[in-house]
Amino acid sequence: MATAKNRSLLFSSCSLFMASLFAYSASVQFNDPDWYFWFPLYASAAAVNLLHTKSTSKTSNQIAKLGFGFGMFLFLKVLVEGYVNGSAGFLCLNMNERVVREKMGSGLVVISMFLQLRASRISKGHMKRKGEEVGKYVEWGMALVVAVCLGLSLAFFVLVKEI
Repeated sequence: MATAKNRSLLFSSCSLFMASLFAYSASVQFNDPDWYFWFPLYASAAAVNLLHTKSTSKTSNQIAKLGFGFGMFLFLKVLVEGYVNGSAGFLCLNMNERVVREKMGSGLVVISMFLQLRASRISKGHMKRKGEEVGKYVEWGMALVVAVCLGLSLAFFVLVKEI
């Protein structure tokens, strides 16, 4: 189980990878017309994942909660925008569409923040299940998010020719 003082190697490695991915995502937002939405989202997600590699703090948990809420808002905004414009449905994975990339990005932030907040609660002893080690679900959840990010990145850079 991931503790506040000593996170597992798997959880720390996944958090470090996600921090670097979100930092990269934040750095490429300045050419977008609505960068003021996406830069803070990705920058805060990068900071939370980086800070949570070793321990948690009240401030980083507050940033994670803010990132979770803002990520949900942007996820819903992009879903509505895709529906209204008819450009991308909920299950659309066409990475040529801006709304699909934004949907994926905000969704990954939401999932990452959720897992970081769960890890923080587990490490403080707030979550107990009948003999189960809940922390393993969080660790493997982060590993799954990393695998999805790697797959999406590979698909984006190999299959998408021009944006």
